[in-house]
Amino acid sequence: MRVIVVGAGIAGLSTAWSLAKRGAEVTLFEQGPVPNPLSASGDQHRIIRRAYGGQGGYQRRIDEAYEAWDEMWADLGEKHLVDTGFLLVSQTEGDEAEEYRDGLVAGGYPFEELGPEEAARRFPFLDAGTIRFAAVSPEGGVLLCQKIAASMKRWLLENGVDLRENAKVAAVDVAGSVWLENDEEITADHVVVTAGAWVLGLMPELASELTTYRTAVAYLTPPEDLREAWENAPVILDVGGTVDGYVLPPVAGTGLKVGAGIHKYESAPDENRVALEGEGEQIRDYFGPPFARIAEYSVSDVVTCAYTFTEDEHYFAKSEGRLTVVSACSGHGYKFGAAVGRRIAGGVLSGDTDAMRIWLEARD
Repeated sequence: MRVIVVGAGIAGLSTAWSLAKRGAEVTLFEQGPVPNPLSASGDQHRIIRRAYGGQGGYQRRIDEAYEAWDEMWADLGEKHLVDTGFLLVSQTEGDEAEEYRDGLVAGGYPFEELGPEEAARRFPFLDAGTIRFAAVSPEGGVLLCQKIAASMKRWLLENGVDLRENAKVAAVDVAGSVWLENDEEITADHVVVTAGAWVLGLMPELASELTTYRTAVAYLTPPEDLREAWENAPVILDVGGTVDGYVLPPVAGTGLKVGAGIHKYESAPDENRVALEGEGEQIRDYFGPPFARIAEYSVSDVVTCAYTFTEDEHYFAKSEGRLTVVSACSGHGYKFGAAVGRRIAGGVLSGDTDAMRIWLEARD
């Protein structure tokens, strides 16, 4: 079977990987280099975690996500996952950190709850006076995106995938054809679009179901006396309060990254990609509280990102004729990347794309 994959973020790379392993003839198009620094998969690192609040379907799918990553590490001959564990920090009653904790309780997953003083003793970057409780679990960690993409690129080329970088697809159709910007037409038995935030450029009719947002993350340099604490910290899934904030520690050569869910607005993926003056400091300041001495953290870099969102924040998947479109919703995308690729490949090769869609939407 000949399959074209459009977009070489983690979903496209993993789909090409899984298709090639199952004997398909794969052509993978990417509009930029691999990894592409403008894509959500091109940043330094992303979180994998169990806690999911009210979205129990995704919480239960983490087991398969880990299994798929393990299969990929075996193929690549190297593991690009740092097992840090994860931390939740609640500031106000009923905040998202508390919802995540309650989801762990409901699922019967292990964690340790800490009072404010104990949390600040164990994690000295926290201000005990601003938090209600913390919860820590050994399960979870940091996926090293750029290293994964580089290793995947090598594996795909070594295993017969026709990977075409800097080849932008201008159009697709349900009959199994894609057209490049130079008007070249390529046909296959099936086309899979995993173009991330650029999907509406190919399929504007999906605008009623997908919305593209621009956001940004900041990389910080902590005070020197807190550097070691951060280097040994778990990922922080939520810092509580109202900012929907998350933190990735500086591990394996990465930086200390902070991002906030409230820091986003609607935008086309190629627009507003330059960080604004003072934007890094604005993102940093969302985190004080619960971090102590936030003004002592300097901003080393600001990276803009573009994501698609569905209204209910579940994956989007749709198949028609010889065309399948899959789009992740915000941060769901990366942690499930290897499993998503396996599911897409299975659906395309078997013809059962409904089962693929049901798994991706994770409503059960």
